[in-house]
Amino acid sequence: MKVNILCIGDIVGRPGRRVVAEKLHSLVRERDIDCVIANAENAAGGSGLTPQIYEKLLRYGVNLVTLGDHTYRKRDITPTLETAANIVRPANLSEQASGRRTATFKTGKGPTVGVVSLIGRIFMKPADCPYNAIDRILPQLEQEAEIIVVDVHAEATSEKIAMGYYLDGRVSLCFGTHTHVTTADERILPQGTAYITDVGMTGAHDSVLGRKVENVLKSFRTQMPFPFEIATDDVRMNAILATVDSNTKKAERIERVRIDADTPETTGYDSDDGKPEHFNNNF
Repeated sequence: MKVNILCIGDIVGRPGRRVVAEKLHSLVRERDIDCVIANAENAAGGSGLTPQIYEKLLRYGVNLVTLGDHTYRKRDITPTLETAANIVRPANLSEQASGRRTATFKTGKGPTVGVVSLIGRIFMKPADCPYNAIDRILPQLEQEAEIIVVDVHAEATSEKIAMGYYLDGRVSLCFGTHTHVTTADERILPQGTAYITDVGMTGAHDSVLGRKVENVLKSFRTQMPFPFEIATDDVRMNAILATVDSNTKKAERIERVRIDADTPETTGYDSDDGKPEHFNNNF
């Protein structure tokens, strides 16, 4: 059975959410997509996720949600993490951390897709070993899902590439997130795992990683905090589309997908973003 899986790169703020709302349903129909996975850790005001936005992403057509280093930025998402079955926090955070380490989605064609999020350790906050975490998780997840997808949320390209090779032949798809810049290295690894170092960002690209340029430059030049406001120009969805054979569990193709918003965005925020932080100078 051929299964088409779309993985959407870091959704940043209202502009990123809007292009998903406008474009995802038609893309799913046109490309015969069976499962949609989205990284949403920047979806609320550029940092974190709120319950309201989580529910809207599901209505837009997202089936599985992954998170990263801003998982707990919005405190009101914690009950959702503890009760929802289709959203995962990084599996190599503390065992005591709220949220699921794996999630599954049964496609309309029959095969089930399982997803895991791993967070990197280079230039990131402390976390447990991602290699040990995935080794513990895979045996159980293999009993629940024919197709396994791993989101590696990491800063260093070397760390993501190394994990891709570590998982080659063990999972069907391994994609990177967090750096918000699309890489041009999508490929099928030797043992059949589809791989890309970073899917890229879904949001405003006339920006510094989705934030308005002026204040980011001020912060870098002065080493003082300035609010990193959400940018609104040149909004795009970046994603990858992979085809996996559910019988062999091997990927047959992977391609980058870029879709531009139809209309200009007028604002970076709305009421779903939650209470804004005065100084949110974190990407």
